[in-house]
Amino acid sequence: MIVQVNGVARDVADGLTVAELVAELTDAEAARGIAVAVDGAVVPRADRGRVRLAADAKVEIVTAVQGG
Repeated sequence: MIVQVNGVARDVADGLTVAELVAELTDAEAARGIAVAVDGAVVPRADRGRVRLAADAKVEIVTAVQGG
């Protein structure tokens, strides 16, 4: 199925969870410093393994950055 990740169409497995998508796109260390929203709603880290993506979902993944 196709979902939009940060505005780019991506073909993913049916029933993929947010946690699985994050694991595909980041390494384990980086996954701790990101925030994810699906269709405009933030998905808390604790819920990422339970939230399944639907076709045409719009996923935004942002990385926290430190510095000045």
